[in-house]
Amino acid sequence: MSSDSQENRSIGILWMLATMFCFILLDAVMKHLLESYSLVQVTWGRFFFATLVAVAACGPRIGTLVVTRAPGLQLSRSLLLMTTTGVFNAGIRTTPLATATTIMFMSPILVTLLSMPLLGEKVGWRRWAGIVLGFAGAIIVVRPWQEGLGGTGSGMLLLLVAALLNANYQILTRKVRHDDPLTSLLYTAAAGALVTSAMVPWFWVWPTAFDWLLLVLTGVAGGIGHLCLIRAFRQAPASVVAPFTYSSLIWAALFGFAIW
Repeated sequence: MSSDSQENRSIGILWMLATMFCFILLDAVMKHLLESYSLVQVTWGRFFFATLVAVAACGPRIGTLVVTRAPGLQLSRSLLLMTTTGVFNAGIRTTPLATATTIMFMSPILVTLLSMPLLGEKVGWRRWAGIVLGFAGAIIVVRPWQEGLGGTGSGMLLLLVAALLNANYQILTRKVRHDDPLTSLLYTAAAGALVTSAMVPWFWVWPTAFDWLLLVLTGVAGGIGHLCLIRAFRQAPASVVAPFTYSSLIWAALFGFAIW
């Protein structure tokens, strides 16, 4: 069956919906942990335990799965993901949360724009209409004007950079679709774990037993989320699945109601 078939596109959309559920769960747990621990330590937990998830998922095949057809692209993906995380958190310190969320919702638009020159995908008016309506709906739901569009110019610029970096990460995820999804997951998690493990001793605060479980959960949610993202872009064109990023609004509302 062709990767462009309707069945594969439907599967890709389902993988993207699962991706956003995992990412919102990850954000909710990290938000809680960041009240007590440094960004470096929480980020370390997210990547370190995601690496354990990836290694466990690879199982006895790990020796073959560490071999990639595109090492340069895989390393670039890992670097983009780590940089996106750092830049986003730097930007959100001086920018209202609703404004930051709205800016990050530009990623699906950027993915669609970049998918044409970088992936050679054709984007029809129906996809553009869906993306524009999704972005408009996101703005209406998030309502950044309620918190004000304030914040420093540098903070908003950092968030724009984060949205662009995130879009490029998703584009590269589509480009390495010929690798096994577990290979892509392993590279994404391990690179972040190596970098943060070198930094975390200077920021370490010993977690409580419950917080250890939450740190493990960040790795599980992040690892499964990125595996779902990889499978989404493997099954369907980037411009097809990217608009379903807006489904995070549904999960965010449900988590916000249930937790806060």
